[in-house]
Amino acid sequence: MALIQSTLIWVVYAVVIALVVAVASIFVYLYQSPRERSATVSIVCIFTLTSLLATLLLLPVDIALVSSTTSSKLGRRKEWANDARVDSIVYTLKIVYYALYSLDAVLCLLVVPFTYFWYEEYDEVAAEEGTQTIGSRFLGALKYTIAFVFLVIILFLVGFFVPVARDRNGAHYGLDYFKRILEENHGERALTFAIGLLITLGTLIYVLYTAAGFALLPVAFIKSAPAISAPTLTASTASALEQNRERQRQLEGRNTGSSEGLNAKDRRELDALVREERTLVRRERLAAEASGEHSNWLVKTWMKIEAIFRPLKLIGGFLLMIFAILVWVSMLLTGIDKAKNSVCKTHCGYILGHINILNPMNWIFVKSSKIFPIDYVIFLLLVLFFFFSSVVGMAAIGIRFLWLRLFQIRNGHTSPQALLMGTVMLTLMALAINYAVAMMVAPQYAHFGPQTYCDKPLKHPTDQPDCTEHRKLRPCSETADSQAARNVCTASVGSTFLDTITVNFSFFGAVDFWAQFVFLAVYLIVFVVSLFRVPKLDQFEAEQDAEEEEEEGLLASTGRRFGATWQDITGRGKSYGTSNGQGARNDDME
Repeated sequence: MALIQSTLIWVVYAVVIALVVAVASIFVYLYQSPRERSATVSIVCIFTLTSLLATLLLLPVDIALVSSTTSSKLGRRKEWANDARVDSIVYTLKIVYYALYSLDAVLCLLVVPFTYFWYEEYDEVAAEEGTQTIGSRFLGALKYTIAFVFLVIILFLVGFFVPVARDRNGAHYGLDYFKRILEENHGERALTFAIGLLITLGTLIYVLYTAAGFALLPVAFIKSAPAISAPTLTASTASALEQNRERQRQLEGRNTGSSEGLNAKDRRELDALVREERTLVRRERLAAEASGEHSNWLVKTWMKIEAIFRPLKLIGGFLLMIFAILVWVSMLLTGIDKAKNSVCKTHCGYILGHINILNPMNWIFVKSSKIFPIDYVIFLLLVLFFFFSSVVGMAAIGIRFLWLRLFQIRNGHTSPQALLMGTVMLTLMALAINYAVAMMVAPQYAHFGPQTYCDKPLKHPTDQPDCTEHRKLRPCSETADSQAARNVCTASVGSTFLDTITVNFSFFGAVDFWAQFVFLAVYLIVFVVSLFRVPKLDQFEAEQDAEEEEEEGLLASTGRRFGATWQDITGRGKSYGTSNGQGARNDDME
């Protein structure tokens, strides 16, 4: 029975990874510029995104496996769950965690930078002439990657030899849980230091990009339904374009044969008409793309399905907004609880011994984890919400150095260099999200899941407690120091790894903890602002992407959205007369 249960848990994880591969592939395909697609860049980005999401989504598997060794109703271990079996489960999870974390670090610090320089080294002219070989391109990329190689080596050397927390005054490491955390070898210390540094660097990005996207993503869903359908836009634009050209012909014909040409008034009107014509031609192309013209049947079918479910985006936006507020409240309550009741404050990165203030998200996860994979579905939605919030934040803010914009992340307009840089940032933010979810959103769930223990005195230290008659069940926690708790409770490997970082390198823990309040503040500011104004791109990007701005000009009204949806489904728009220049003009052209 135990083997079947553990196998099913790993099968669910494999299915989720397959879903993650699809999500990463779609993300890269949609955001990469079609004119600059690179197979190497796409493969590296997809693999890196899959690895980081696989790391985040391992936690529910971890919790389900360690919780499967106990009976939450009886507060004791199951008959088959002896120490050897539990240690085997923990050891397997450690191998998977260390492999994924190491892979994330190598991809972020070595593979992605090398791919970036590999792409930069490509010279199309030299390649066509045969003067640039694969070997010379490889050496050129490797030359610039050496700095990152040295950085990785230094990180692991510092982590291998750096002193860690040992018997600090006032730290109160009297609990067995924290003693076990401090008992680690140098190899684990090097890995925890490297990952701890990457988490802290990612947290500095996460508090800006993810927090902003956390507020903007629901608002974008709510305000994204167009006020005018693609067929109607096509008909109105064609009518306005025909009237524009007819008026130009009239002005040019009026002065045919005149040596003086157009007068000043007609010249100004003609110039205005020429500018308007360029705008209408661009809008006509946008309408053709929006309606799926010259696309295959699969794209057209997808557009029809998207139009059918478009009204649900409004409802989905409100649900996402409620969900985001619930997560925000949960993080705030946990932050207050940790700041007030942490067992060792800054000495261990504000680890919380047990929950003192009810956390709604933590409560939902603990209750749902009793029936796997309900908690996994909720956790998957939470992780994807954080992930896409980070993407929306990068799209809204751009990749910047201080106030200077380096790259733009936009749907269908992202260069390979920007995609690689964005992938590195997403990797760092994913590590920070991992900390936030496990330590702030649902700390009790992340550490012990639904595990409970029977709080009764034992006759022998190795006995299992028995609560069949008297129910004295207590939730497992870090501060539970009774022999019964030690015999029953098993902390998840993922939460123990994060606790190891915050206890051994308390500076990282303190920075990561207080940065969560910055995240909450940034979210609140952006959320309040976004309620009263639609987020706009800066002027430089608006000028560079005039097509999107013109399309956004049609999104102001909400009264015609359901009519536009029906027209997109049927493929028919309103009729616009075009004969003899008497067609109805678009309101925007007046």
